[in-house]
Amino acid sequence: MTKIGTIDLGERPLLLAPMEDVTDIGFRLLCKRYGARMVYTEFVSAEALVRNVNSTVRKLTISDEERPVGIQIYGRDVASMVEAARIVEQAQPDVIDLNFGCPVKKVAGKGAGAGMLQNIPLLLEITREVVKAVRVPVTVKTRLGWNQEQLIITELAQQLRDCGIQALTIHGRTRSQMYTGTADWTLIGETKRILMEQGARCKVQGAREYPQHTSCPSLPVIGNGDIHSLAEADAAFDRYGVDGVMIGRATFGCPWIFSRRELSLDEKIGVLKEQLRINVERIDEYRGILHTRRHLAASPVFKGIPDFRQTRIAMLRATKVDELLAIIDQAHERLYELHQE
Repeated sequence: MTKIGTIDLGERPLLLAPMEDVTDIGFRLLCKRYGARMVYTEFVSAEALVRNVNSTVRKLTISDEERPVGIQIYGRDVASMVEAARIVEQAQPDVIDLNFGCPVKKVAGKGAGAGMLQNIPLLLEITREVVKAVRVPVTVKTRLGWNQEQLIITELAQQLRDCGIQALTIHGRTRSQMYTGTADWTLIGETKRILMEQGARCKVQGAREYPQHTSCPSLPVIGNGDIHSLAEADAAFDRYGVDGVMIGRATFGCPWIFSRRELSLDEKIGVLKEQLRINVERIDEYRGILHTRRHLAASPVFKGIPDFRQTRIAMLRATKVDELLAIIDQAHERLYELHQE
């Protein structure tokens, strides 16, 4: 059984990764429905929260139906991260997650996200101060290191544990890899093994070995990277002993990836239409479509349609609900015909 603080995620929990322009509330609710044990909002800029930027503040909207839910923040200095964490706490998430793993240039290139892996003392100071500033459980998501010459995750995990975080998610790549190559789960598993051994030793020798803790340390480790199916998630649990598996890009247009039940084609198309409806009703027609069409264009449902590229372009260009629904229906009809052949 996996717990983050008092939050019980059950056995072998699957989690939805926080992703910019992807994990809006409509998508999170669908992932929750189909089996995600925990979901995360789009990650938010600490500086933008502190400045009260409306588009950023809106990302803090959560609902009771999606709990447990985490809100992830990123930034590059102690004061703004602490203030942002206090602002986020008022939205009443179940956890506050610190993003030390985003590799994109506009984040990491400015020293935030995975850029923090080049300044470990500051990373640890931010973590300690945020933990002290809020009552909500604080967690961290990061990578193996900055590059292959700096694979620091096993040591960093111990340092983060001692800062008081209550769970650690590790993406099995370095910042330099971005999203290329293959995720290295070996180091994720090694990190979990080391933390478990230290916890067991603490129970034997007493908590004096870890005076900053009131009890023996226990840090759930959640693995992330290159998980495209439940079979791959199950293999990660078996092989690497992680406490949870987080799924990111494979969820695009596929919120049912968390489900143990195989959905029919009609059901999957229905889910995609429902996602469109939820987003349009929640925001407005134009922005609701913007939030949905990238999921439609990336959905594995439509793989196998000959010349799907043109349909994909049409989906990405659609600006009206009726127009987009007509494109979906045409694709659905073509898939049905292919299945009959």
